[in-house]
Amino acid sequence: MTTQNYLVVENDVVTNTVVWDGNPNTWQPPVDATMLVQADTLAEVWQAIIVNKKITDFVLVETLGAGDIGFTWDTTTQVLATNEPKPAIPL
Repeated sequence: MTTQNYLVVENDVVTNTVVWDGNPNTWQPPVDATMLVQADTLAEVWQAIIVNKKITDFVLVETLGAGDIGFTWDTTTQVLATNEPKPAIPL
């Protein structure tokens, strides 16, 4: 098994990240936790829209491997969503 970063999802929220080989004999995840391979999991994160070298807005974009603590897990779409508010446009 390959050692990689996993997201620990409890009650549809990422509560921790761990480096693990996926083997339950070497480490036991929390009871009822969903373990997601971070690199293989889509997450909606804020991405800047740049026009003429200037940020004009931010939009949510699905990105592989961007999930982090506090993100919420949608079991239907199998996509994480950021817990960060939309960034302000810099002046």
